[in-house]
Amino acid sequence: MAGPKSSSKSSPTSSETSVAVSTLWKSYLDQTPDRLKFIDAFLAFIVLSGVLQFVYCVLVTNFPFNAFLAGFASSVGQFVLTASLRAQVNPENRSEFKEVSPERAFADFALGSIVLHFFVFNFLG
Repeated sequence: MAGPKSSSKSSPTSSETSVAVSTLWKSYLDQTPDRLKFIDAFLAFIVLSGVLQFVYCVLVTNFPFNAFLAGFASSVGQFVLTASLRAQVNPENRSEFKEVSPERAFADFALGSIVLHFFVFNFLG
């Protein structure tokens, strides 16, 4: 009996993966405008905040559950609003949002955030 056949195509090695990640990171740093980097940092903060809330709820306590739901919903809602803002102010998407200026997009984001947090505050009780 013959052993298993080894394919000539091997999976990417860790060095190839690290080169790809470093190339991606360098391209991101070189080609992304500072405004979008700032929004991306805020998105990362929101994700970290949501993950920490979820971990706290699972490991420590979920009492009062309304507080967890409000906080987690606030993180998810703010992430969605911020991702929408990023899409609208990205210069590469200018053809998609012809009638929306960056100032208008930020005003919509601010108003949406105020409304979101009003509902979250009311949900707390």
